[in-house]
Amino acid sequence: MKLWSILGNSQKLDGGAMYGNAPRAVWEKWSPPDAANRIDLACRALLASPLAGKTVLFETGIGAFFEPKLRERYGVQEDRHVLLESLRAAGYGHEDIDVVVLSHLHFDHAGGLLAPWREGEPPRLLFPNATFLVSAGCWDRARAPHPRDRASFIPELPALLQQSGRLEIVDDTYSQTLGHAVRFHYSDGHTPGLMLAEIVGPGHAPGQTRGGVVFCADLIPGRPWVHVPITMGYDRNAELLIDEKREFLADKLARNVHLFFTHDPGCALAQVTCDARGRYGTAHELAELHARALPA
Repeated sequence: MKLWSILGNSQKLDGGAMYGNAPRAVWEKWSPPDAANRIDLACRALLASPLAGKTVLFETGIGAFFEPKLRERYGVQEDRHVLLESLRAAGYGHEDIDVVVLSHLHFDHAGGLLAPWREGEPPRLLFPNATFLVSAGCWDRARAPHPRDRASFIPELPALLQQSGRLEIVDDTYSQTLGHAVRFHYSDGHTPGLMLAEIVGPGHAPGQTRGGVVFCADLIPGRPWVHVPITMGYDRNAELLIDEKREFLADKLARNVHLFFTHDPGCALAQVTCDARGRYGTAHELAELHARALPA
């Protein structure tokens, strides 16, 4: 099995919103803001093939589904579907993807499922041969959003996924589609049912594996958020997220599972570290993955 980091459309969002209650004097050292107080963010996907005998894409980024005025409002930097270009550079088309795993259905993680915006045309689903994996909690939230995060969802997307006939709702540690090759962890601090997919390394039994890679999604958007107290203003329950993150990182450190970051513009993959004070960090950072073997 080989791994590729697949860049999608990039964003610029308000740094204060991305760093919650951390003061600018702290976070601007990690993410220098522009004149409008916005910071650079990637929307990076992970491609694995063959995984459980399939070609699997973890997330799709924000895509190019927004009309121009909304693209500008949400800081999307490119008007073309960058994810499709990145897939082609890796030797794949969206038609070649057998499974798309979605951590949640916020537009910056699932918008890449849709074809680029064209005036007068309704949203259209790409990936015609893929099974779509979504957690039960995220599926329920997307169909009935809370007013606080309603703007984070694409209203037409749940119906398109359901009508495809290729949707699997996941509510356990493993899915029917990927079996024990991918282990799922869950978090509710950012959004209900956030599904964190771990491509498992070698081991004697499920849950006792070492090595491998976990897609951190919005539990840990990038390296600065590995520091446990750092959260986002977008998180629905920051205190819960901190508790979940501490447990998550302790497990990945103990089993040497590497972290894959979707929003970090400079780092795709890193190893978890913890110093004598108990502060988590990263080491052996990689900006990109090109047909890389699974970390052992």
